[in-house]
Amino acid sequence: MPKCRNLITSVMDNIYLFVLVILMAFAVSALIVGVSNDAVNFLNSALGSKAAPRYVILIVASAGIILGSIFSSGMMEVARRGVFYPENFYFHEMMMIFLTVMFTNVILLDLFNTFGLPTSTTVSLVFGLLGSAVAVAMVKIWGTEAETLGDLPNYINSGKALGIISGILVSVIIAFITGTVVMYVTRVIFSFHYHRAFRYVGPLWCGIALTAISYFAIFKGLKDTPLMPKELMDWMNAHTGLMMLYCFIGWTILMSLIQYLLRINILKLTVLAGTLSLALAFAGNDLVNFIGVSVAGYDSYNIAAEAAARGVDVSTLKMGALDGAVAANPVMLFLGGLVMVTTIWLSKKARSVSDTELNLARQDDGAERFGSTSLSRALVRGAVNFNKNFTKYVPQRVQRFIERRFEPMVILEATAEERAPFDLIRATVNLAVASILIASATSLQLPLSTTYVTFMVAMGSSLADRAWGRDSAVYRITGVLTVISGWFLTAAVAFTVAFIVGMVLMYGGDIAIYGLAGVCAFILFQSKVLFSRRQKKAAAREAMYKTDGRELNIIDESTQEICNAMQTMTKLYSDTLDGLAHEDRRKLKDTMRAAEQMYQEAHERKYRLLPILRKLEANNIDTGHYYVQVADYVNEVAKALVHITRPSFEHIDNNHESLSADQLADLQDINKRVSAIYDEIIRMLQTKDFSKLDEALMHRDQLFETLAKAIKNQIYRVRDNASSSRSSMLYLDIITETKTMVLQSRNLLKAQKHFLSTEEEI
Repeated sequence: MPKCRNLITSVMDNIYLFVLVILMAFAVSALIVGVSNDAVNFLNSALGSKAAPRYVILIVASAGIILGSIFSSGMMEVARRGVFYPENFYFHEMMMIFLTVMFTNVILLDLFNTFGLPTSTTVSLVFGLLGSAVAVAMVKIWGTEAETLGDLPNYINSGKALGIISGILVSVIIAFITGTVVMYVTRVIFSFHYHRAFRYVGPLWCGIALTAISYFAIFKGLKDTPLMPKELMDWMNAHTGLMMLYCFIGWTILMSLIQYLLRINILKLTVLAGTLSLALAFAGNDLVNFIGVSVAGYDSYNIAAEAAARGVDVSTLKMGALDGAVAANPVMLFLGGLVMVTTIWLSKKARSVSDTELNLARQDDGAERFGSTSLSRALVRGAVNFNKNFTKYVPQRVQRFIERRFEPMVILEATAEERAPFDLIRATVNLAVASILIASATSLQLPLSTTYVTFMVAMGSSLADRAWGRDSAVYRITGVLTVISGWFLTAAVAFTVAFIVGMVLMYGGDIAIYGLAGVCAFILFQSKVLFSRRQKKAAAREAMYKTDGRELNIIDESTQEICNAMQTMTKLYSDTLDGLAHEDRRKLKDTMRAAEQMYQEAHERKYRLLPILRKLEANNIDTGHYYVQVADYVNEVAKALVHITRPSFEHIDNNHESLSADQLADLQDINKRVSAIYDEIIRMLQTKDFSKLDEALMHRDQLFETLAKAIKNQIYRVRDNASSSRSSMLYLDIITETKTMVLQSRNLLKAQKHFLSTEEEI
């Protein structure tokens, strides 16, 4: 007994207890970051179409999550024996594998969520397991002379990873093409003005969609759960066609009664039913991606404790017991469901990931999150050329008919909050097509990711719905390619990071475990801080565009924004010249980034003009004209600042010869004059007192004389070979852009004064 007691103590009171605590803590964290990532799968169709108030959508999704988590289909085996053979690993090695995966996945998923990019928790899990298992297996092989790297297949089930990669490629292509084709045909049938036709064929359409959703819920969400007896599932597998026919007839009749008798919008009910179905399947099947590793670690710990109680040396205990079936703990599953429900209600990162897809799928114009790349431009150019050639062979009558079907509805009286990114027809297409594809692949036992399928279906339907117009296509395609690249990057990064962390844990011992736990906690904290900062900036930018149904206070809000921009610009200008004087590379880099961010925000503001101008009353044309001017002038000022900060940083970054003392002296004199002018501009804007405008213009003229004198001085220096060619070009660029910056600021001030004077006269 003393020996057994000591053995149990060696398991329960040493480093493995700490590892178990970490695994359990990270299980909660994995649930939070995982749901923040995957909530986009089942929420965006309902949120994007505004099928119901947000709280109603979240209630429906919460019900699906709780139901799915309680009756989880028992896929915990993936984390225990999906990509490796546990019978060939010792207890210590297995705990290191699980700990490595949790370190890797939580950090990786949290970083993706922070930047609002959806990724696959399945891929993150599998490749994290693969990378950590390979690292541990290689350490085992290197530690013995009896094995070589050729024996690695004895430890690793590489076929699983290859199956997932092939599933990714196939599902991405099929989902996009299917979503495009189905949405195009659907829009030709219904058009954007679908309400009249929907009164006659609506129940039929919703019957089809709900049949697809039911098929998905049964074969993906409820399969292998206690709710579906084995005999019933066997019958449905053998009579799938008949079951689908009965579902279609039943749903069509029910939708007809609801539409004609109760006068309820059955499209909204269909979208909510699809949301419930996707949430149920998500919780029932993807729960393993979040807590499977922690549960497997908990089971390993209990197996070792029982072995120690029997007198077995746990250091030589192999974990073949993990190869058996998993009896999932209902309480643990229910608690996991509660954490997921809490997350979708409270997580701001979940909204950030959802916003990425909604931004790429929205029907209206506006500021684009992603830029343009050569690949996206080439794809759009090819599509345009193909369309031009294709239309040559399509009769004009057919073209006119199709164009009429794709004429969008314009709702001028709706506020920005009331305008849905896309309509209910597209939402039902997204849900129905994704449901069919996922359920079909599941029934055929083909590996895929629900994230990939739902996202690519949504992108395909957006393309077919002409949400990607000539003005937005290159940016939307860049966004899609960025997300897809992130998916494959997830696999590579998860494997690489897990491999490195696994090596560190195996060779670093207890110190490595404590150290990495601290590093992970710090990274998560920093990620939260970074996300909070980005959210605050985004909220500040959005604040002036929200009206809450009232007329925009353009003057006050624009004045405040201009003042803030001027203060920021003055500081960045001064910091740039100071960084050049001291050759401070870091300071110049920070000012360049801040200036580029300022320019990006000013550029985005120009794209928000149309929605704001639409809200202004017809008699407020002067206000609209003023707002257009302000947006243009702020954009030009920010552009000039970028043309000062970027060359300055590149000059120092490339280790070019620094500016001479005479050049720096001239720039410091210019900096003082520029700061004085902007202090006066800011004061006049804030107080709306323009009595000293002539004095400010006089100071501007004096600055221009100083700039002209500085250019002459530089010409003399060039003639006398007193400065290098690169420093001369940088110096002249700064002078030129400074003049542009001050001129545009003067225009801002005059526009403000003119408009205020006009308002007072009215």
